Amino acid sequence: MLTASATVDPGFRVGPVNRRLFGSFVEHLGRCVYTGVFEPGHPSADSDGFRTDVLELAREMGVSVVRYPGGNFVSAYRWEDGVGPVQQRPVRRDLAWHSLETNEFGLGEFLRWTAAADAEPMLAVNLGTRGVTEALELQEYANHPGGTYWSDLRKSHGAAEPYGIRMWCLGNEMDGPWQTGHKTALEYGRLAAETARAMRQAEPDLELVACGSSGASMPTFGEWEAVVLGEAYEMVDYISLHSYYWETDGDLASFLASAVDMDRFIEAVVATADHVRARRRASKRIQLSFDEWNVWYLDAHQAKPPPAGWERAPRLLEDVYSVADAVVVGGLLISLLRHADRVTAACQAQLVNVIGPIMSEPGGPAWRQATFHPFAVTSRWARGEVLRVEPVAPLLPTAKYGEVPVLDAVATSDGDEVAVFAVNRHAAEPVVLEVDLRAWPGARLAGTVAITDPDVYATNSRDEPDRVVPRPLAEASVEGGRLRAVLPAVCWAALRLTAH
Repeated sequence: MLTASATVDPGFRVGPVNRRLFGSFVEHLGRCVYTGVFEPGHPSADSDGFRTDVLELAREMGVSVVRYPGGNFVSAYRWEDGVGPVQQRPVRRDLAWHSLETNEFGLGEFLRWTAAADAEPMLAVNLGTRGVTEALELQEYANHPGGTYWSDLRKSHGAAEPYGIRMWCLGNEMDGPWQTGHKTALEYGRLAAETARAMRQAEPDLELVACGSSGASMPTFGEWEAVVLGEAYEMVDYISLHSYYWETDGDLASFLASAVDMDRFIEAVVATADHVRARRRASKRIQLSFDEWNVWYLDAHQAKPPPAGWERAPRLLEDVYSVADAVVVGGLLISLLRHADRVTAACQAQLVNVIGPIMSEPGGPAWRQATFHPFAVTSRWARGEVLRVEPVAPLLPTAKYGEVPVLDAVATSDGDEVAVFAVNRHAAEPVVLEVDLRAWPGARLAGTVAITDPDVYATNSRDEPDRVVPRPLAEASVEGGRLRAVLPAVCWAALRLTAH
């Protein structure tokens, strides 16, 4: 049997567990909004038309922040279309997803939904077809107390108090030729800087996110970040990262090692941001907002013909996730935690139906996908400080990433409690994990959960919503200050210890 060892020590501190790492994303795409979070007439709908079954699952997931309204959708979006009396809101074409947007759900609805979900809003402004003026008008509508045109309009729409949105994304994926209003790095960097400067004139303490590359495979990756930050460094707080992972050609070994790619992506962006910092002799460090990440079977989507007509809330990107997908999601969460000193916000894309951990049916039930579980457990158990874990483990060959450790892990600690999160990447062999807990004498095991199954492609469905659920590890114990656990093949696990 394969064996891996590690030491968990409070001296190996990475940084605090920022609750914003457990963010999600709601875009006007497919059925994420309509029949996802919002479905007036559904048996569970509240007075706002929000599906309370979906709301309850979002709370159970521990979603801390929600990015809205896009995504590609935002780059041609007129935010004014989604405020005021619903019956007066226009129906528009959404070019990004070739759909009809009815605007029944807009800014006010989203902010009431995030309040009900106990989540912080992260709002994106359109820097594709619009610019500084429209961003300032939206900011005034959302955040100014009153006495001006846009703030008084908000009051007339029933929101007497300002929304107080703190975190704003300055556009979305503007490096992508698919983006409405696609720009060069210099064009976008100048626009982002001017928009940020103007927004700060009204509210200096906003947290602003500049668009990074829409993926590490983009031909302009690296140069894009350097140019954009060269223009906007002093005006922004974050640079964004987007990345998706999927199994191709049956290469399960590489797929299970996807976090290696996420690690490399994060470290490359950190290096670029710090290079710009050094070049500009700046005092502050730019943080990273990994505000789109997930497993996404993009090849299957791209192989389908585009929609023939214009439809409201078509079924788009509704991937069904397996045990293997959930193990990869758990591994990606480990990567995000491992870089908690610089990645201080992250959003899994998206929340419902569209590559979502939650699925729902119009007029019917909502259920948890397999990928729901590692997110919910990590959000609940990761507390206090992230501790770096450097497992000593056998190497596993992969076609994409070369040799990678068969086991990956990270830990968090909140005083006398410790959580260890680990992944066995081997497709066929279990791994014995032995962890030195010398810094916590008397520690005992308080609980374990794992996602694993003999059928790594098992999924949940409407008819079988609990086919894949977290279960305790069959073999886990603490003796003599050492934790020993057996992780089956293709397994994500979390182990909680207490020294009380």
